[in-house]
Amino acid sequence: MTTTATATTQFISSAQLLEHWQGHRNLTRRVIEMFPEKELFEFSIGGMRPFAKLAVELVSIAGPALKGIVEGQVEEFSEEAFQPKTKEELLAKWDSETEVINQYFSQISEERFQETFNLFGQYEFPVYQNILYFVDNEVHHRGQGFVYLRALGIEPPFFWERF
Repeated sequence: MTTTATATTQFISSAQLLEHWQGHRNLTRRVIEMFPEKELFEFSIGGMRPFAKLAVELVSIAGPALKGIVEGQVEEFSEEAFQPKTKEELLAKWDSETEVINQYFSQISEERFQETFNLFGQYEFPVYQNILYFVDNEVHHRGQGFVYLRALGIEPPFFWERF
């Protein structure tokens, strides 16, 4: 049996990819909200970072990375610029970065997703791979947050509820 492909069909649009990513961000935001204030910044298991530190990593990657991709600027990664002291401050930054993501993501053309970009001067991959990394990294860290919540006796939200 042989098959011949005669046309290329796009699997997912950039708008659908952004919607998928923002669904993950909505869920991660809900995880941040579920943490008691003290434990958000202090609780850890097995030497892993507290969830606030993991969330700071996520907000330090997404918006700045997309801005760099759109503007063609390669800047070093830094988590030092944002050091929240409260859950409210962390959530406000999360929300403002959501708008930054929406702003810059919409400026990436379909063709640019295939271009190689040296993210933070360290990760030279096609733009689409960098964006998929942002999502994968968030899912990974949110999984750690789920473990923390369970260890604290708090039932995390269902992982598929991303609204």
